[in-house]
Amino acid sequence: MSQKLDILSCMEFQARLPDLIASGANISDQPHFQTCENCRALLADLETIAEAARQLFPVVEPPDELWEQIELGMRHTPGSPD
Repeated sequence: MSQKLDILSCMEFQARLPDLIASGANISDQPHFQTCENCRALLADLETIAEAARQLFPVVEPPDELWEQIELGMRHTPGSPD
């Protein structure tokens, strides 16, 4: 038996990749990632796509008074107690 038993195939690594990304794990610590140029290139492409998506749809913080306005609006709906 060789050391390769603890290294995932590309298909196995790529199947686990969404969970690794979501968990915040340091993907560069993964043995497969360290040895596979194709999967490193795939992750680089995914990071480029994610950054482009963030630029297309920037996060907009709502104004501080938004919840107050929502609460006031709910209090003044027909049939609601004041």
